[in-house]
Parts: sequence; structure tokens; C-alpha cells
Amino acid sequence: MGTKYKLYLFIFILICCNLLLASQVLPQNNQDSLLTRDSKEPVLDYAVMCEEIKDFTPKYRGVVFSIKIGKVSCFTSFDPVPKETFIYHKWFHKDKPSTKKRLTLQPPRWATYSSIQLRETDKGPWRVEITDQKENILHTVRFTITD
Repeated sequence: MGTKYKLYLFIFILICCNLLLASQVLPQNNQDSLLTRDSKEPVLDYAVMCEEIKDFTPKYRGVVFSIKIGKVSCFTSFDPVPKETFIYHKWFHKDKPSTKKRLTLQPPRWATYSSIQLRETDKGPWRVEITDQKENILHTVRFTITD
């Protein structure tokens, strides 16, 4: 085999590999990608429990918190937010409803949070259900309060 033939063969194989990889990355159904981009509902981008919010950033994230810190926060970020809407943070302690916070989202993207003050009786398992206006659960964050 000549050098020129090997070069053409190498380029051909390289092009075939690129086409194969590209077909795996691109959506198979263009309708799916349009639904994601043109969605009328906000998309939850990020949800986390933390000890505090500073400069609108969650600090000291975790899943186990000491009662001694006095407060925990649930931070959520949405991107995109097509129009002004509401979401809810529903707080549950030991599977019993504790509080429900209604939070406003503004376009084009938005982050928000809710917090609770901790009491001695708040030790144990917790969860926060992040829901949309129609009560659909978008995500659940679980955490525990200890000594």
C-alpha cells in the first residue's frame, strides 16, 4: 500500500467515526429538543440544602446538619423561566407537613430559597418537596437534623 492510499483510508475512517459519534450526540427526534427549549414551565436546574445563603449562593451544603446551627435553607435555581410563576417548598419532618412556602420565579432565570428556624424538637429526618403551581413534584431534597 502506498502512503497516499493509507492517508486517504485514514481520513475516510476518521470521517466515519465523527459521523457515528455525532449521531449519538444529536437528538434523534427534533420534536424533543423543541419541547425542552420552548417549554412553558420553568426547569429546575439545581436544588440543595445548606446552612446559609450568602451573596445569593448556598454556603455549607450538606445532608446532615447540627441543631446548633439554628437554621437550614433549601436553595433552588431555575433555568429557563419562561414567564413569572410560583413554585412551592413543602417542608416535612418525619413525613408530617411542617410548612409550605410559596416562592415567585421571574424570567429568564431565577434562584430562590426558603429557610426554617430549628428547635430541639426538630431532630430527625426531613425532606423538602419542590413543586410547581399544579402540585407536581419537581424534586425532593432529603436531610437530617442531629445533635
